[in-house]
Amino acid sequence: MFNKINEFNDTLKKLKEFEKKLTDVDFSDPTELLNKLGVDIDKIDSDFNHQFDNQQITLRYVLDSDNEEPKYAYKTDSGFDLRSNVNAVLPPFGRALIHTGLYLDVPERCEIQVRPKSGLAINRGLSVLNTPGTVDYGYTGEIKVIVFNFSDVEQTIYKGDKIAQAVICPVAQGRDVNLVRVEEIQEKDRNANGFGSTGN
Repeated sequence: MFNKINEFNDTLKKLKEFEKKLTDVDFSDPTELLNKLGVDIDKIDSDFNHQFDNQQITLRYVLDSDNEEPKYAYKTDSGFDLRSNVNAVLPPFGRALIHTGLYLDVPERCEIQVRPKSGLAINRGLSVLNTPGTVDYGYTGEIKVIVFNFSDVEQTIYKGDKIAQAVICPVAQGRDVNLVRVEEIQEKDRNANGFGSTGN
């Protein structure tokens, strides 16, 4: 009984101290309010920004080629270049499976997306046919790229040429997904409106 009374008195005392702190606070200024409550805004801001600095992904690779090592051209790039490890001739509207000599240890809960390079597409009409190609976490074989020649002239790819780019993307893997068969899908705002439904 006396313990509960003491707890109640302690709580009441804390509430009065809290009320006193807020007596002259400008509630339209959240920073002042938080400072009065003893919250270090600068530390929160710093911690928030630094949490992204430490989230670096490690991508282990084997390069069975004398091509350049894979690298990001700029620190802000999403992808790094994939280079051909062979010479290949693509006839007009022809395709080829191009070896890179590169083997990737894809990080868990990620995939590598193999995407076209815009320069090759506009200048030579070369693109990745199954864009984006998917390299799953469980795949440890050589990265190969299906290159398609959309131009009406023969195109030659030489060993060491850039042919595509690789982008690391987080994904939901099969173990993360519970496939549930249902009788119908609940209606949403878009429903079955697909191709062209939002205008040209």
